[in-house]
Amino acid sequence: MTSTTSTKVDSSTFTFPREYHFPPFFTTQPNSTTRASQLKNWSTLIQAYCRHNRIWRLSLVDAVNSPLFHNDRLNRRLSLNDAKDVVDWMTKKEGGERAEWVAGNKDKSVAWIYWRRPEEWAGVIADWVDEVGQKNTVLTLYELKEGDTTTSQEFHDMDPDILHKSLQVLVKRGKAQVFGSEDQQGVKFF
Repeated sequence: MTSTTSTKVDSSTFTFPREYHFPPFFTTQPNSTTRASQLKNWSTLIQAYCRHNRIWRLSLVDAVNSPLFHNDRLNRRLSLNDAKDVVDWMTKKEGGERAEWVAGNKDKSVAWIYWRRPEEWAGVIADWVDEVGQKNTVLTLYELKEGDTTTSQEFHDMDPDILHKSLQVLVKRGKAQVFGSEDQQGVKFF
């Protein structure tokens, strides 16, 4: 998956849910109740898979050939159009707003996958700042994203766009201020 933003892709250690081993899971269900359940199950699977493999930005063109959407054992795969439908559902309120199409991506082929939405990441980052006593301290975005003090944190190596969205949530809440130029930004937490 070359277009995905990820630190590793190791589906060999990922445990797929039981639905993944059921051939109809890969076929659009005509009954609306069954379809709603199917979409929810796909959303849960995509979030778990991306979280496990640290995939922040998912390229559907690449992913349809990966174990996420292609079950070799069953010789079944989700089509690109069906994968787009699932992710599109994830972008909506009914889908929990667990995805967002990357801006400028008119063909809907690349999306951010939110196993935590930016608002949730903002809370995780704010909790970490409190925990390590970094209030009223300036940290660079590099320190937050790749620093030694964050290696054990789930937000370590976060996609920079998602980090920026999450920090903007803290700015709006009056808990942070982001400053500096694009390649040398810093953040002060209050």
